[in-house]
Amino acid sequence: MWVASISDFLWTYLLSIILITGGIFLTVRLKFFQFRFFGHVLKQTIGQIFKKPDEKGTITPFQAFTSALASTAGATNIVGVPVAIALGGPGALFWMWMVALIGMATKYSEIVLGLKYREVSKDGTWVGGPQYYIRKALGWNKVAALFAFSLMIVIIPSIMVQSNSISTQVEGAFGWSTSISGIAITIMVALIVLGGIKRIGKVTDKVVPFMVLTYILVCSIILIVNVTELPNVFSLIFVHAFTPISAAGGFAGAGIAQALRWGLARGLYSNEAGLGTAPIAHSAAQTDHPSRQSLWGIFSVFVDTIILCTFSGLAVLSTGAWLDVDVNDASNMINVAVGSVFGDAFGGSFIAVFLLFFVLTTIGVLVFYGEKQAEYLYGLKAAKMMRFVYIGAIYLGAIGGLQFVWQFLDLILAFVVFFNIIPVLFLHKEIRAITEDYIERIYKGKGGDPKITLFVEKPAKGTEKKASSDR
Repeated sequence: MWVASISDFLWTYLLSIILITGGIFLTVRLKFFQFRFFGHVLKQTIGQIFKKPDEKGTITPFQAFTSALASTAGATNIVGVPVAIALGGPGALFWMWMVALIGMATKYSEIVLGLKYREVSKDGTWVGGPQYYIRKALGWNKVAALFAFSLMIVIIPSIMVQSNSISTQVEGAFGWSTSISGIAITIMVALIVLGGIKRIGKVTDKVVPFMVLTYILVCSIILIVNVTELPNVFSLIFVHAFTPISAAGGFAGAGIAQALRWGLARGLYSNEAGLGTAPIAHSAAQTDHPSRQSLWGIFSVFVDTIILCTFSGLAVLSTGAWLDVDVNDASNMINVAVGSVFGDAFGGSFIAVFLLFFVLTTIGVLVFYGEKQAEYLYGLKAAKMMRFVYIGAIYLGAIGGLQFVWQFLDLILAFVVFFNIIPVLFLHKEIRAITEDYIERIYKGKGGDPKITLFVEKPAKGTEKKASSDR
């Protein structure tokens, strides 16, 4: 289909090049900040989880982090990684790591901008995101509106794909019909999202850490059982990132181009660096400096891709699942990997339950993202209306309805990325200035007043009117 062809071209060439070169540019511009200060990142993130901030914001820094992580961690890390290995070979995992390392700078940068240009909504909550910094920093009102509208629309097929993935998993594992699981998922998500970002934050800060740690534990046991295979696994990853690999078992073989293409694409898709969604969640955080909260963005890419994707990849490679499962059934590799150690029944059930919890939080956050776009464009009433549109999409997706809409997901998502990453690159001087202020005054402890404007809560001069479609 022409839609798939265009989407494949955009993600394989245009967007991959823009995101990778953009990430490298921001990494250099920030003087390799994510590497030089990674120890500080860990100290200010996981080292501050239980700290109660007393700053402007709606939710805690940790709740903002788990909310943003909820939209990226889950199906992509579990199902997407085996698919990348099936189509690109073990070397695809190496390229996932590479894109994650530079993606840290991209995600950090967009969150910095989201926090600097956030505002207080009419309902008293803090809101922000690409549409705000595009309008207020650059005065590109139409581009801001296009970003918001594109993201508002793309949330619909995103939700449908997520709910369908879990309803089919539950059907295969427990025999429940997609209709029954669709109703259950819809009700559970509705109970979460009707409480707004505060309830979403309270749910994600409990569910997401538990699920991440549980998945790491299960994968760790698999790796311990297959520890003798790990040297060969790492050899496969590094060697075949740069050399072709022949067909074997259910694996069809792959060249360097396939390893590069699937590793980069899956890495970019997994951590969402450059997509512009993370700033929406982090803009609601209580913080005293844009950079301080943005450190969570660096940590989220580390957790999502370097940790979760790596564990999934090592599990399917060390158990041989990537050779035992046919390429057309690659999404089932992780079930086979888990089943090889814990038994087939546990493998299918564990993945189904794991995905269920992650999909619930993922959809909840996606609904929030969509609402904020509708609120930006048309006001609070429109946001509440879109909430019910999204809730309805959960059930439709679960039963496999309107599948032709799903085909447009990657295409519209490509526009969302384009409308965000270009403005971020244009604003690199502001990102660097804020980062240097943080390093000098907070990291080095020199104190004093900032030499730059850290927060712009009111519209910038000449950008008060957003667009013709404004509220």
